[in-house]
This record gives sequence, C-alpha cells and structure tokens, in this order.
Amino acid sequence: MSVRKTVPATAFNPERLLTLLIAPIVSEKATHIADRHNQVIFRVRPDATKGEVKAAVELMWKDKKVEVERVQIVNVQGKVKRFGAFKGRRRHWKKAYVSLKPGQELNFAQES
Repeated sequence: MSVRKTVPATAFNPERLLTLLIAPIVSEKATHIADRHNQVIFRVRPDATKGEVKAAVELMWKDKKVEVERVQIVNVQGKVKRFGAFKGRRRHWKKAYVSLKPGQELNFAQES
C-alpha cells in the first residue's frame, strides 16, 4: 500500500488556483450533501487535480481558515441533445466534492 504525500498549497501557482474553481453548485442535492456529509460541490476546470482543488479552496477562504479533509473529482459527460433533425452534445465538465474538516462550513446562501 502506498503512502500519499500531501503537497503544500504554496507549491501551486496562485494565479492558476484563483481560476480553478468556476462556480459552486447550489442545488437541492448539493444542499442535502452539505448538510449530511459536510461537503461542498464545485464546478472546476477540466484539467483540475485533487491537490489543486484543495489548495484553491484553502486559498480562496484563507480568511475563514477553511481546511479541506479530502477531495473527490467526477467527470460529468455532456448530454446528447436534439433540436429537430440536428443532433448535438453538451460539453463534458468536471465537478469536485470537497470534504471539509469537522466544525467548518462554507455558506453560499448568506447575504452580503
């Protein structure tokens, strides 16, 4: 069994990290997962890695001192759609399930 090495957030390019997270996914399913499993779901760039997503989340919310426990990444296949006789396909995209350490939370629904 191999031992995982943790890469510090300073090892990544900060400019790239700021562009890595595209948007949080706010839906009924995402809210349920956030409440039950203390996870936040983000839409990320297609070339994002787990280590980069972890570093990006910690960098974006460093004022709240958010710590990421682990990251799971899912490749979502684009749906095949039809418009009359024309067939097409939506883009493939990637989403990341970010597990936060116990006692931490990110709230996107709060007022500014």
